[in-house]
Amino acid sequence: MTLDLTQYPLLALAQTPAELRKLSQEKLPELADELRQFLLASVSQTSGHFASGLGTVELTVALHYVYNTPFDRLIWDVGHQAYPHKILTGRADRMSTIRQKNGLHPFPWPAESEFDTFAVGHSSTSISAALGMAVAAEKEGQNRKVVAVIGDGAMTAGMAFEAMNHAGDIKKDMVVVLNDNEMSISENVGALNSHLARLLTGNLFNKIRDGGKKLLSNVPPIKEFASRAEEHLKGMVVPGTIFEELGFNYIGPIDGHDVNAVVDTLRNMRKFKGPQLLHVVTRKGKGYPVAEQDPIKFHAVPKFNPAENALPKTAASAPTFSAIFGSWLCDMAEQDPKLMAITPAMREGSGMVQFSQRFPQQYFDAAIAEQHAVTFAAGLAREGQNAVVAIYSTFLQRAYDQLIHDVALQNLPVLFAIDRAGIVGADGPTHQGAFDIAFLRCIPNMIVMVPSDENECRQMLYTGHLADKPAAVRYPRGAGKKVSVSSQMTALTIGQSAMVRRGHKVAILNFGTLLPFAEDAAESLDATLVDMRFVKPLDEDAVTKATEHHDLIVTLEDGCIMGGAGSAVSEFIHQQSLATKVLHIGLPDAFILQGTQQEMYAELGLDSNGIIAKITQALSSQ
Repeated sequence: MTLDLTQYPLLALAQTPAELRKLSQEKLPELADELRQFLLASVSQTSGHFASGLGTVELTVALHYVYNTPFDRLIWDVGHQAYPHKILTGRADRMSTIRQKNGLHPFPWPAESEFDTFAVGHSSTSISAALGMAVAAEKEGQNRKVVAVIGDGAMTAGMAFEAMNHAGDIKKDMVVVLNDNEMSISENVGALNSHLARLLTGNLFNKIRDGGKKLLSNVPPIKEFASRAEEHLKGMVVPGTIFEELGFNYIGPIDGHDVNAVVDTLRNMRKFKGPQLLHVVTRKGKGYPVAEQDPIKFHAVPKFNPAENALPKTAASAPTFSAIFGSWLCDMAEQDPKLMAITPAMREGSGMVQFSQRFPQQYFDAAIAEQHAVTFAAGLAREGQNAVVAIYSTFLQRAYDQLIHDVALQNLPVLFAIDRAGIVGADGPTHQGAFDIAFLRCIPNMIVMVPSDENECRQMLYTGHLADKPAAVRYPRGAGKKVSVSSQMTALTIGQSAMVRRGHKVAILNFGTLLPFAEDAAESLDATLVDMRFVKPLDEDAVTKATEHHDLIVTLEDGCIMGGAGSAVSEFIHQQSLATKVLHIGLPDAFILQGTQQEMYAELGLDSNGIIAKITQALSSQ
């Protein structure tokens, strides 16, 4: 449902940055209020990322008001901050389609708008990209400005500091806006965040502040001066020296919800040369009290009624694979005091809340630092601890070198619980878990397991935990087949498949949670169906038997076909000179756009009808 912009009169006059810049600065606070209300109304009707955008409303208005976007480059980090940016850059009338099939992309996307200067889904990339653009801008000589907005915890990643170290060295003109809302998705963690909080709440600062207030409390003309002095004192003790040492001119902190103050500051900074850092303090969920109080819960929301000040209660359903992992983790920790679980800032998403509360000494949030998280796990494993890394498929890509060199090369027993594998739905191409099978199976020493249901997932986690080598269990977003999950943990025979159905002519070798679709296809075609369970080591005996008794071998996976599980089967068949026809069904050589899981399964031919159609076509062409 498209919202009526006539209900937002100032926003209706500022549907593009060019229109926005025609408004008088005095109108900007009112515009920010309308933009926040529009965002609240829009996301509550469509679902999507919510609390982060509420916190960046004034900042977004100020940036587009001061800078001549899109000529001046504005690069967003952690793309779920960018909903207000989308609204102000000609897309307000399409916000009802965001994160839906054929709708607006959930994050900044250059193919969608010239104002989206750099694609983003993962965090901590903005400063590196901005530095590259700043070098290009200097070469062009057209006085193009470059601004990176980093925040929502993205400054906890090492890549951000690598970029700042480089920027401070080569001294190109650029502005980095640090949107400090003390949050990522879960609470922000790390020494930098702790240092800031410690300084602003420490005894020295508070003694000076309180003493000054008492001294000046009875002198009315000086009251305002004392308040301002407190803000200046904050400016002296925040970790500006860290950024100064990296070569940046540090300014702040300033109130990110005072739109006129942000405008005035940015306007002054336009004149500065070299790398600048503006520290802006905002509140995630700003303007919607329940989101301010619980920004984690309101980070991404389903459709809801804003007047109720609460998210709708969901009906009881099958546990998600993330919950299955979280339950196994707690059960395993009760038996194994050496179990150490690590997450790169995804405690809630990975199902680790209960574990973090029950076993705080065995729980580690490494912040948005996937490379560090994996090598940290390797260090634990090297000293005899049983490390478990809970990580999304698309985020594990960022630690590929560490996976190879620090874990697999040393054959260390680290278990990777890979969440959001395969099609993830509304988050789109930046978050689809398309490549993990392909990039894992080529690494020596790895065990790669693909459960077809929740109980198999639990038993594989146990199997991988007991394995004295690197192991990975990859599972999808959401719930599975609603099968009964055994409380008992039983190790599987590594590399052994399971026969599901015996048939004729066609053998379907299934890898993962597309098994229900494979079952429908097998029944329809009277085909043999094998739940392969392991990509590596491959059940070669099962493949050999399938080729001996069937005319067509079909491999099925929710990962990329190129280099995937099907490729492993074909490689073995070729090595053994087995004469049979093979059909691979999986994800194509393309980045998969957003849409619900079911929509994308249907579009890609991975649902029951699609599998049947592909097999029927293959048989007819024999």
